[in-house]
Amino acid sequence: MEIKVRFSETDLLGHINNVSYFTYLEAARIDFIEEVGLKINTEEHFFILASASCDFIQQGYFGQTLKINTSVSRIGTKSLVLTSEMFEKESGELIAKGESALVYFNRKEQKSVNLPEKIKEKLQLYTLELS
Repeated sequence: MEIKVRFSETDLLGHINNVSYFTYLEAARIDFIEEVGLKINTEEHFFILASASCDFIQQGYFGQTLKINTSVSRIGTKSLVLTSEMFEKESGELIAKGESALVYFNRKEQKSVNLPEKIKEKLQLYTLELS
């Protein structure tokens, strides 16, 4: 997916504000889940965010376009971890790298539940070893 950095997403120095990277991770996460053919939210189950982290590699700026590649780095019994790498589109330079841990959650029971095998099989197709 691609994101054009807006002025409101930068700080006083013109850099992408650290909070904005988490917004980009959220957009990439939702886009990825939909691209895989899953739903982030159904009447009975949904994915909840358990943790998110981001390493800021290089400075990013207003007006740049970021290309975000997302893949599955781990599939557990009840959860998965997505890794997203954010590149400046024109130069191809790595700007940031983030991880998001998602837990499969039962709305009615209000607790985490095992990932169904059919979901695990779909996710396996997108499991990559990243540098």
